Amino acid sequence: MNSRLIAALFLLAVCAAVEPTPASAATSEARVRRIILSSRHLGAHGLGYNSRSLSQLSRRLTPADIPALISLLADGDLTVGVQFALASQCEATILPVRAAAIQHQMNFLDASDTLSLISDFAGCTPEAQKQALEMRADLEKLRQEEQVAAEREAKRKTDDEARIQRNGLKMADPTQAAQLTRAEREEVFHRSLKAMGLSEDGPMTPEQKQLVDRLYRSMVLGEVKTPPN
Repeated sequence: MNSRLIAALFLLAVCAAVEPTPASAATSEARVRRIILSSRHLGAHGLGYNSRSLSQLSRRLTPADIPALISLLADGDLTVGVQFALASQCEATILPVRAAAIQHQMNFLDASDTLSLISDFAGCTPEAQKQALEMRADLEKLRQEEQVAAEREAKRKTDDEARIQRNGLKMADPTQAAQLTRAEREEVFHRSLKAMGLSEDGPMTPEQKQLVDRLYRSMVLGEVKTPPN
């Protein structure tokens, strides 16, 4: 067997390992799920997770299981268990948890709880514990920035809606309507369609198409002076 063929076979093996098939990914998730559920212990509030769970998970899972753990975040019943499972992998988990939070695969608060578990887990190195605390602070800053941006966007939408509504009222008065720009009239037109449950790009009956065309010519172009029936 020549060296090129050996190199090609090696590359194929690496690709297969890096990109698991859907079937193997599902098998991995099922195995990880069983491990998480079997790590629960009876406590004051029934079956749950504790420091003993962390120790067991650290022995039964490896960093290679982190992608499967991230996928299981979508299962709300496993949220706490996945946090403990991720935390059991210490330093290897920190960056994937950050990425999952930023991509909204994981709630910021859940990510913070996971990093807090790492910082308190005796099975993690002091350096990993320190990194987890630093990343927790970083995620909190990102969470606050995202919240501010979301509030700003919500206010913008509210202000836009109020402005479009005021312009819609002006459309009833020819004098005030003439003062609106075409872009403002189009905003009122699109708001009217949305209120009727219609969209220019959506499916419509011939009668609805006629109505939309008449509305457009009336509201945007000012060609039709009588309101549509």
